[in-house]
Amino acid sequence: MRKVPLAESLRIIGRGSLNWLVERPIVVSFEVTDSCSCYCKHCDHGGPRDDSRNLKPADYRRYVRELKPCVVQVSGGEPLLRPDIVEVVRNIKEPTGLPYTILVSNWTEMTEQKYLELAEAGIDQFSVSLDFPDRRHDDFRGYPGLFDHLSELIPRLAKLGRDDIVLNSCITSANVAEINRMADLARAWGVNICYSAYTPRRTGCRDYFLNWPKEIELLHRELDRIEARRDDTNWIVNSTSTLDETRRYFENRGAPGCSAGLRFLVVTADGRLQPCSMQFKRYPLGERRRMIEEFSRTNSCDECYVSIRSYLDKSFPRLLWENVAGYFSFKPRLEPQSSR
Repeated sequence: MRKVPLAESLRIIGRGSLNWLVERPIVVSFEVTDSCSCYCKHCDHGGPRDDSRNLKPADYRRYVRELKPCVVQVSGGEPLLRPDIVEVVRNIKEPTGLPYTILVSNWTEMTEQKYLELAEAGIDQFSVSLDFPDRRHDDFRGYPGLFDHLSELIPRLAKLGRDDIVLNSCITSANVAEINRMADLARAWGVNICYSAYTPRRTGCRDYFLNWPKEIELLHRELDRIEARRDDTNWIVNSTSTLDETRRYFENRGAPGCSAGLRFLVVTADGRLQPCSMQFKRYPLGERRRMIEEFSRTNSCDECYVSIRSYLDKSFPRLLWENVAGYFSFKPRLEPQSSR
């Protein structure tokens, strides 16, 4: 995974440090639409929704000015279903290059042209959902032909040399045995990989949680192999501490101490603030402090260890060190270019 250039790195560190001190969010997830092109077995989104009240692209400037995140996730639903998604990204990105902006997508709608337009608009990282290293992915996502689409497009875009594509694999009971095969696929495609953890809170279904000792043993074996494969290319994006906490989350059937609403939060498609995507207490933009006092200070939920949380449930020194060591660089940023 390519590293962030020095000047931008210093801006991220500066804003992140200030946000930590004054209790502004480090990461904000903009759910820009509730509609989705897939019907995933582990998700409560799926299919078309009423998008008539979605924020307009220019509205996002106000949210970025108010919340001042150093990292933004552009997610959904499926964000690429918005025909104005490039304009949304342009309005999120400040002239300074902040916030570091991640597009979280299933890539059903991705093309080379759209990839280049989004990179030019300010997407720093493309996070692509992958549940299986083969066509079982189509069945899990409810979208025939998706794996073949990814197999053709991702290696082609990887050859552009931007090194900004990350496969995001949510660990479930269905795919825990495939953790290293998905890493093999990332290597073969020339991209990076990141692991997150399934939560039953989203759908109420515990079938995809790791419920049995044999599944936990398999998780440990697979993640032990992943740790042994690390190298200086940073292609395994998760830190060791994050994967260790992922193990404990499944072992303990939960993870207390969540900082939702404080260190991270969600902005819904219609512009309300939520502590996370699975806590439906909603607040207007100007009432984030009330959200912290009413929810974050008393939050006892331990039912997830999703990726947005897993990167922030750490002491500030550890968070700072892991990001400086893993993601910041003295090298200039590559400009997007076409494969044609």
